Amino acid sequence: MKPYQQIEIDECGEPLVPIPPENFAFEIPHPYQKLGAPYHNSKADSPYYLRQGVVDSLVAAQTQLQQNHQNWKILIFDAYRPVEVQQFMVDYTFNQIAVAQGCEFPVSEDKRQVIIEHVYQFWAVPSLDRATPPPHSTGAALDVTLVDEHNRPIDMGSPIDEISERSYPDYFGNSKDAQQQQYHLHRQILKDAMIAAGFEQHPNEWWHFSVGDQMWAWLTNNKNSGSQVIARYGRY
Repeated sequence: MKPYQQIEIDECGEPLVPIPPENFAFEIPHPYQKLGAPYHNSKADSPYYLRQGVVDSLVAAQTQLQQNHQNWKILIFDAYRPVEVQQFMVDYTFNQIAVAQGCEFPVSEDKRQVIIEHVYQFWAVPSLDRATPPPHSTGAALDVTLVDEHNRPIDMGSPIDEISERSYPDYFGNSKDAQQQQYHLHRQILKDAMIAAGFEQHPNEWWHFSVGDQMWAWLTNNKNSGSQVIARYGRY
C-alpha cells in the first residue's frame, strides 16, 4: 500500500462528464485504445471523461495557462481509466520490460518480482478494493502536456509514461545545459497552470495531476500543517 492510499474517501457522487473538446487538444487516437485496452465495458464512452469538478478545474488551468501563453493549449493524453484498463496497461508494461531485458516466458518468479516492483513505481496497482482505487479510476486524475498554436507538442524532455528518472518533475531542474533548462521551464509552465487551478502533481510523473482524489489529499496534507483534507472521489 502506498502512503496516499491510507487517506479516507468520502465519495461525493459527482458524475463523469466529457472534457469539452473546444477548450483543449487531445491525443487522438487514444494511446491505450490503440494498444487494445478494454474500454468497451467502461461507464464512459470515451477515455476523455472526468468528474464535473475536475473538468471545471481543468478549464481554470487552461485559462491560467493562456494568461502568459495566449495560444498554447493543454493536451489531454489520458483521463478516466477503468480498473480493467489499468490492469491491461500494467500487464503491457510488464511484458515490454521483460522483453527489453531478454527474459524468457513465462518469467521466473524472482525476476517477475523485480519487474513488477519497477512497474509499480509508475503505474498504480489495479486494485478493485473501494478503499484503494487507482487514481485514474476515480475520474479525478489525468495525464497532460502542452501544445503550441500550431498544435505542435512542447518538448518536455521525456515522453509521457516513460519509466525512468527523467519522468520526475524536477529531473532537469539543476541542469546547466541550455536545452535541459528549457525542458524544465516547459514543465514548470504546465505545473504552474495546473497548481493554480487546484491540482496537485504526482511526485514521480511530470504529466500526472489530480484534484479531489486520495493522492491529491495526501499531497495537500503534506503541504499543510493545519486542517487535513480527505478524498471526495473514489472509484467510479
